[in-house]
Amino acid sequence: MDKVSAFGKNFTASFTPFAARTQQYVKEQLGQAEDKTQLPPDYIELEKRVDALKQVHQKMLQVTSQYSSEAYDYPANIRESFNDLGRTVTEKVHLLSSATSPAEAQAALTAPPSAKPQPKTFSHAIARASLASSQLLQQQHADATEDPLATALEKYALASERVGEARLAQDSQIQSRFLAGWSTTLNTNLMFATRARKSVENSRLLLDAAKTKATTKKGWNLPGQAGARSEGQDEENMAEEVRVEIEQAEDEFVGQTEEAVGVMKNVLDTPEPLRNLADLIAAQLEFHKKAYEILSELAPVVDGLQVEQEASYRKSRDGSD
Repeated sequence: MDKVSAFGKNFTASFTPFAARTQQYVKEQLGQAEDKTQLPPDYIELEKRVDALKQVHQKMLQVTSQYSSEAYDYPANIRESFNDLGRTVTEKVHLLSSATSPAEAQAALTAPPSAKPQPKTFSHAIARASLASSQLLQQQHADATEDPLATALEKYALASERVGEARLAQDSQIQSRFLAGWSTTLNTNLMFATRARKSVENSRLLLDAAKTKATTKKGWNLPGQAGARSEGQDEENMAEEVRVEIEQAEDEFVGQTEEAVGVMKNVLDTPEPLRNLADLIAAQLEFHKKAYEILSELAPVVDGLQVEQEASYRKSRDGSD
């Protein structure tokens, strides 16, 4: 029986503040509340800055989360088979180098996978298409010499695969150094700020509910408010209880506000988001630098093949005249 009584008291103690907050909130929404305790201007300014920071994180993560999807730049209009994705371009080129007949070359292209399927990125797709195109040309090339376009396509395939691997390395860095950090800020730090602000709002509603209770009782005066005392000891004791309730609510409101200010300042002042952004840029820079280096090595080779082909073409034309 004592346990039931204790439960009832605990339930009442927890339910009463909730009911008071809810009632005060409804009154404010309906425009029936007289005075609403105003938050300090500095506090409101912090709230606006925190809201802006939250929107920034949501907007940036909405876009950059694509780095978590391997195929974010994979063409939607292409259809690659299981065999196409079975081996890397580098592996296929190695197998092709030892092929002595068209049949062996075709077998090298369709060799069973040696590991997991190859990545579905734009650069990898270009690499696979370039290698397949190279072999189509080479198989139809009757001369003993290599087709220059086929040779260039094979070299382009190898370079494109390297670019694709560099892109995957970039994505991995961005996932661990940017996306993880910004997601933590959004889902943890900013969430703490939201909870702290909610506590301030709850304590403010309780304070205003206590003030409303005091002003609706005839003869009860707020602390510091002039007016005659009501007659009767019981009524005076009840008025004193309300005053104590208001003072406690004010203390709670001030305490929650100070705590929320500290939490919001911590969220706004932390250098982590900017550090994460710097890591994002560094990963992108490293990828583009590697892609530039890879293509810079390839370009003069293909240019050389093109110059040789043009010279050969002019020579053949001159000989036929």
